[in-house]
Amino acid sequence: MAHAYEYPRAALTVDCVVFGFDEGELKVLLIERGVDPFKGRWALPGGFVRVDETLDAAARRELQEEAGLTNVFLEQLYTFGAVNRDPRERIVSVAYYALVNLAEHQARAATDAADALWFPVSGIPKLAFDHAEILRAALGRLQGKVRYQPIGFELLPEKFTLSRLQHLYEAVLETTLDKRNFRKKVLGFGLLVPLKETVRAGRHRPAQLFRFDAGKYAKLKQQGFNFEL
Repeated sequence: MAHAYEYPRAALTVDCVVFGFDEGELKVLLIERGVDPFKGRWALPGGFVRVDETLDAAARRELQEEAGLTNVFLEQLYTFGAVNRDPRERIVSVAYYALVNLAEHQARAATDAADALWFPVSGIPKLAFDHAEILRAALGRLQGKVRYQPIGFELLPEKFTLSRLQHLYEAVLETTLDKRNFRKKVLGFGLLVPLKETVRAGRHRPAQLFRFDAGKYAKLKQQGFNFEL
């Protein structure tokens, strides 16, 4: 026998803001909606939560189904519950943000998405629903968190130059950083492992490659280490 509820229940969805970094720009993944409402409009990947799955599982499933993304850094952001945020019915959305290395995660449209593309954060088209508000909240969270947690390395390949690392932080924080001070600080943490490899960019002399030591960071964090840029 089905249970009868005294009050109508709101539907529950997840929406995901997926950030990537490429060619010196912070980018966000958008899908072109293939169904109504807002058919043909760009939106964040997301969908309805099933009754037999957790919120995290729903977010990861939607990323895989709508954009072909798996095994990415994912963190819950905020809950958006404006009464009229969705024209279909009363819908509450739990938003997430994800960080991916674009070289390892090629987006592709699937299920009810007509297309999936990376857009620079500085050139976002008009978005469906309240997704522009969700994107602003995610960008604010990212800008705050990269200053006190090394999550920015999730946006880079395993091997990177100090210049690329600096360009990443400049793109996220939307500011110019002093090269000497930045390098002194990041190297001072002792979390970057210098490699016996270099890469040449244009006519410049070869630049040394580094990798982030996640294991060392985890141990230092347990000891009260504070990462702060």
